[in-house]
Amino acid sequence: MEDKIRSLRMEHISKRFPGVLASDDISISVGEGEVLALVGENGAGKTTLMNILMGLYQPDEGRILINDEEVRFRGPEDAFRAGLGMVHQTYMLVPNMTVTENIALGYKAAWKPFRLDMKAVRDRVVEISSRYGLAVNPDAYIWQLSVGEQQKVELVKTLCLGARFLILDEPTSALTPQEVDELIVLLHKMTEELSIIFISHKLQEVKALSNKVTILRHGKVVFSGNTDDYSSQEIAAKMTGHEIILPKNSGSPSDGPVALSIKDLVVMSDRKTVALDHLSLDVRAGEIIGLAGVSGNGQRELAEAINGLRRTESGSISFFGKEISNSTPHGIIEAGMGYIPEERNVEGIVPSFSIRENLILKDSDSPQFSKGVFLDSRKIESTASSLVERFDVRCPGTATAAGSLSGGNIQKVILAREIERRPKFLIAVYPTRGLDMGAVEFIHQKLLAIRDSGIGILLISEELDEIMDLSDRIAVIYKGSIQRVLSKLEATRERLGILMAGVREES
Repeated sequence: MEDKIRSLRMEHISKRFPGVLASDDISISVGEGEVLALVGENGAGKTTLMNILMGLYQPDEGRILINDEEVRFRGPEDAFRAGLGMVHQTYMLVPNMTVTENIALGYKAAWKPFRLDMKAVRDRVVEISSRYGLAVNPDAYIWQLSVGEQQKVELVKTLCLGARFLILDEPTSALTPQEVDELIVLLHKMTEELSIIFISHKLQEVKALSNKVTILRHGKVVFSGNTDDYSSQEIAAKMTGHEIILPKNSGSPSDGPVALSIKDLVVMSDRKTVALDHLSLDVRAGEIIGLAGVSGNGQRELAEAINGLRRTESGSISFFGKEISNSTPHGIIEAGMGYIPEERNVEGIVPSFSIRENLILKDSDSPQFSKGVFLDSRKIESTASSLVERFDVRCPGTATAAGSLSGGNIQKVILAREIERRPKFLIAVYPTRGLDMGAVEFIHQKLLAIRDSGIGILLISEELDEIMDLSDRIAVIYKGSIQRVLSKLEATRERLGILMAGVREES
């Protein structure tokens, strides 16, 4: 195999799973120094295709060629040897190990008889970091790093293992806007030595980074072309089959009662530092308050404290006049709180449970789904089937394990469960993270419909466009405190950006 990958082709790839044709006669090609964006709706088959390329799955039909030479990968190790490296959407790092130790796990060149040459690994990390402009501390523990820093570690790890062709699965899904900008500059620089395939739903990034774009729908290629020849709107329309128009909140300010009232709330982080510093915020019934802020300023801790998942040190959380701080999660659910959590795979579902089991997780003991001590299987199945259809969950059937779904489809399952329960209030944390434009449009419509029905929503998001489109008022959080609350008419990207950076306005 030549040292440089000048071309990579996948020709007529097909892959079947029980009940699903995941890849249907797909062909793609990437040349030297090119960036190919692979886009499509959730469940379109993008990750499956890349898993085939990395040897994680074997194709039923088709072939892979590198530099016009056919290759067969029996597993990821064969793909690594050929020069391919993949950074997955879920990072593959051990939190309580250092950056160097994580990279040593797969860096076989440092394994000597009866010992591991950690100095050689550290030197390699420093060399790769310097060569590609990846600022990584080789001695830092993974748990000490931000999400953006962890992604840089994943890139360094992949490059240390000898990757000459990068595959990035949703590389910006958990990054702040500033980190996204840094990553795009970094990847542009990398194309001087590497070719890249990246999977993304964010079309502004597709436009900013890629030379070519290939669109998958239902496991088939429906479009391939040069990125510069098409607008983001045109690519979105080709991806979904219809024009995408994201809805906006055009309603009048709510005069409903205060649904959620938070006063002087103090909450500690996992590292025993102050995460919420005397935070106060009121949300009325029938309004959406968007919480804007750079990741790590207390958003997670606030959502967990409201939902009984994190202890409060002082202050109060009042839900329709009833104090709920330090209540049990079950008690808060019973009070009528809906919750779309940040970590959908950990907090949002039980991955080994079926879709229908996940859809009734919070109501399994209700008369709606049980008869005495027995579950009403027929009622559960009919409800689950209806929700799968209404929320367009792409799956073989309701008996499918929820953990086997794509990230976007897992999010749809969570949304279907929370919205169908008709909560009195909804906490929505990054509700559209990792979703395609068609799904984003659908979710935004649902959130506005909930708002119009008189239900209050606390929307936590790092997507400023999402917050500005949906919110009645926008609260900016910085270092665990609310900097300011602005009406939607007062809020601009520039003003929000200044507040998010910690610069207080004059009252």
